[in-house]
Order: sequence, then C-alpha cells, then structure tokens
Amino acid sequence: MTNGNKTAIITGGLSGMGLAIARRLAKDGTTVVVGARSAADASFVSKILGPDQGNIHAAALDVRSSESVDAFVAKVAETHGGVDILVNAAGVYEEAAIIDHPDTIWDDHIDTNLSGSFRTIRTVMPHMKRAGWGRIVNIASVAAHNGMANNAAYCTSKAGLLGLGRCVSLEGAALGITCVSISPTWVETEMLRRFIDADIALTGQSLEEVRAEYAKSNPQNQLVQPSEIAELAAFLVSDAARALTMEDFQINAGSLW
Repeated sequence: MTNGNKTAIITGGLSGMGLAIARRLAKDGTTVVVGARSAADASFVSKILGPDQGNIHAAALDVRSSESVDAFVAKVAETHGGVDILVNAAGVYEEAAIIDHPDTIWDDHIDTNLSGSFRTIRTVMPHMKRAGWGRIVNIASVAAHNGMANNAAYCTSKAGLLGLGRCVSLEGAALGITCVSISPTWVETEMLRRFIDADIALTGQSLEEVRAEYAKSNPQNQLVQPSEIAELAAFLVSDAARALTMEDFQINAGSLW
C-alpha cells in the first residue's frame, strides 16, 4: 500500500490527528502539504515538524475563507502537479448550553468544522476529476451520531459533515473520487489535554485521575491514540480502498456517547 506518487492536503495538520496523519502519509512517500492558521509562523512550523519538515510542507490556511482556500489549493496544485488526497482535520470545540448560547460559538463551529470542509472539497474536486482519481477523508466524531449536553454547535457541525460526505460520495462516484469519514471517540490530543487541565483546575484531581475518568467513558477503558486514526486514514486513501465510499468509520473504543 503506497501513495508515493500522490499529493495530499491535510487541514489542521500541525496538531493532533491531522499531524499524525500527515506524518503517516509522508512515510508512504506521499507529498504532504498541511494547512493551518498557525503555519504562518515559520518558527512554530519548524518546532512542530522537526526532522519531518523535509517530508511535510506547511502553509497558512484559514478554512473559514474561500479566498484563503482557493489560493492555498491553487498553490499546491501548481507546485506539486495536482491534488490527489484531502483530509479535513481542521476543527474547533467549545462547550455552551443552548440557553443563552452565543452566536459566535455556533457560527465558528459551523464555519470551521462544516463550511470549511465544504470549501476545501469544492476546490480540490476539479483537480481530482481531471486526474480521474481522488480520496477525501473527513474527520467527524462519534458526537455526530449522539447528542451531548452543552455541545449543540459541535454535534451539529459534525453531523452536517456526515451529510456533506454522502453527497460528495455520490457526485464523485463516476469520477473516481471516494469520500469517507472517520468518527473517533476521545483521542489523546492537545485538545483533550486542554479539557483535562480545565477539569484539574476545577476539581483539584490529579492528571492521572482525570485522564482515567475520560478513559472510563469508553468501554475499552482507554483513550484512542492519534496513530490509530492515522493508520486507518492511510488505508482509506490508498488504491486498496477504491470501493469504500459514503461510509463513516467509528473508532469509538466501544463508546456510544
């Protein structure tokens, strides 16, 4: 299984699951270009990528802006000869109760998690159509299937992502383009660590105690690792997965939340 002659775009690729996927695809010889707002800081990119910087390229990308997306994709296609793979991993998460729910939180979730993916898909599909080959993977969430109190914006944006993916799958089927999603449960990323730190500050519990509570929410009593998401993504963007489309793959450790 190799994608050595392919070019991949990964949004949100300088942290968490996006970064793990970028590193995994680069090992297969894929030319990987990650886009993130933080990529405007060259020193930050160098610090994050370290020795992988020679295999992974990075550039500033704001998926909330059509102009930013269009310019980013055009530059990648011009530099590397096309775009074969897209992984939408950019996302935001902030809790709020529906009563007195701020418009700003709602708008940011929809604009980043859902509309941002729509913008990148819309822009890369013509390149994939010309090549007669394309792979699109959207990072959704188990929250797309089940409601969570105080998470209306997040759940709605991720559920919308599943619907978007089904439409892309149908439109891309005759073009050699597949579209699938990965829906993880709690993954041990920097984002989860922020939640854990907030709980430590609120409850006075230790890091080990709070981490164990998050793990217990999964029947397997463990947190999913970014590398597990990356391994699945690597398969889903390969030639071996040509018949897999319109599917949502839940890496849920048995959880139903």
